[in-house]
This record gives sequence, C-alpha cells and structure tokens, in this order.
Amino acid sequence: MVAKLQDVAKLAGVSVTTVSRVINNYSSLSDKTIKKVHQAMRQLNYQPNALARAMQGKPSNFIGLIFPNLTNPFFAELVNELEHQLFLQGYKTIIASSAENREIEHEYLNMLFANQVDGIISGSHNLGIEEYQQLTAPIVSFDRYLSDNIPIVAADSYRGGQLAAQFMVNHKVRRLVAIVDEDTSVSPTLNRLQGVVDYLNDQGQDFTTLAKEEIAKTNFADQFSGVIASNDVQALKIISQYRQKGYRLNQDFFVTGYDGSQLIRQIAPQLPTVVQPIHALAENLISTLLKRIASPTSKVDSVTLPVKFEE
Repeated sequence: MVAKLQDVAKLAGVSVTTVSRVINNYSSLSDKTIKKVHQAMRQLNYQPNALARAMQGKPSNFIGLIFPNLTNPFFAELVNELEHQLFLQGYKTIIASSAENREIEHEYLNMLFANQVDGIISGSHNLGIEEYQQLTAPIVSFDRYLSDNIPIVAADSYRGGQLAAQFMVNHKVRRLVAIVDEDTSVSPTLNRLQGVVDYLNDQGQDFTTLAKEEIAKTNFADQFSGVIASNDVQALKIISQYRQKGYRLNQDFFVTGYDGSQLIRQIAPQLPTVVQPIHALAENLISTLLKRIASPTSKVDSVTLPVKFEE
C-alpha cells in the first residue's frame, strides 16, 4: 500500500500540517521535528506528490531529459552526467529516449509537461521548429537549433571538424572521404562538416564526401586510405572493414572519430578522435536551464565550449 501524508504524521507523532510544512521547507520548525518527519518518510518510503506541488505553484524539482538513442556511448555518458549533477542540486530526472522518432518525442513532451517538470534539456531534433516555438516551459537545447528563444549549449563543432581534417593532412592521407550525416536541421552539428571542408580546401587537399546511408554499401578498404567519420561508433564500424583485410590503423589507413566518450577511449584507445567535454557540457546545460527557470522571460545566451583532439 502506498503511504499517505496521514501515515507519515501518525508515525512521526506530529500533525499533518507539520509534515506538510517539513516537505515544503517552511521555517520555524525545530531540527528534532524535521528529523522525525524525515525518518518517518524514509521508513514508509513516502514520496511527496510532485504534481500536487506544481499545481500549488511550487517547483516539482523534476527535470526532463530528451535525447536520441542512448545506445550511443556519448549520449549515455552525457545523460548520466546530467542526472548526477542535477541530483546534487536537488533535482530528479525523467529520461526520455526519442529513438529518433518524431511521434515518440511528441508523446514524451506531452508526458513531461503533464507531470509539470520544472524544465527540459533536449538533445533531440525530431519535431518541427514551429512546435518547439509553441512551448512555454524553460528549455535548453544541446547542440540543436530549436527556436530563437531557446538557448543552445554545444561543443565547438567547427573547430572539431578542423582538428579531424588537420590530422589527415598531417599524415599525408591521399584517398580521403568525409562522412556526411544528413541532418536537415539548422544545427551547430553542421559546422562539423564545414570545418572539415574549409580546412581541407585551404590546404589544397583532395577529398570526397559520402552520405552515412551509403556506409554499409561501401568497400572502404579498397577505395579510401582515410575516413573522417561523424562519430566514434561509426568510426569503429568502418575500421572493422579494414582490419578484416589485415590493414593496420594509423599505419596502413587512418580513421578519425568524434565524441570521445570514456567507454570508447577505454575499448579503442588507438582511435584518433575529437573529444567533447561531457562534464563541462552537463554543467553548462544545467546552469543555463536554471537561469531560464529563475527568469523565464529573460534572454539567456547560448554557450560554445572548446573541444580537443586525442591521437
């Protein structure tokens, strides 16, 4: 049976009003009373009703996180870091994986607003820009343009693209291809490819591009000696093609990744990759969202963080 406010009051030996005052952090209560109520709540596993608090105009202390498929180690580690840092600041999280599906994201948005979350951090981009413009709750976007009034926190994608291209030029790679992620949104991620293109053109380096949908049909080992992949998971899949033919990474062929999650760097330390600062990204996503929550009508600036390249 789910414990009620009355059950907590009875076990703690105080009134229902006193329990309510403890939950809502009202002052003028003794430490002894507060401890008794908290002990009773733990013993009964009592959970205050976040929706009821929100309806009374109080914060729910819930933050919604919407991200694409969490099987990508980078997104999994970023969400884990967000959840950890939010918990330290007194917030609980509702995590929604949109699975890159427009309808799923639509349903999750409705669910989050129905549960009166205090704000949302979104790293997904399935919905049309117009739909996000209609939302009134505080929202911060990770690496995606959603609307003019939603601030973006992102790593420096343009510089990341330049660093990956610079690695290839330094190693005098000739038959070079850059993978194109067909992202049609107005997104900072597009700057990644632009950084690659600009740097290679400035260096007079010949290269070609390949849509990610063509990866499975492409024989990389026979056609290219260098590949600039759009993420680490994609890079490892391409590397496996070369290794099946006995080629050695960073000697017979070159592939760069992007993201630099801890998991990938542990299992594939030999992969040259652009590292996004997960801890700093989480810090800035949260601080930017808290500014939006504190002052919903005020303009909050977007944030761009530096990246680094690890060989």
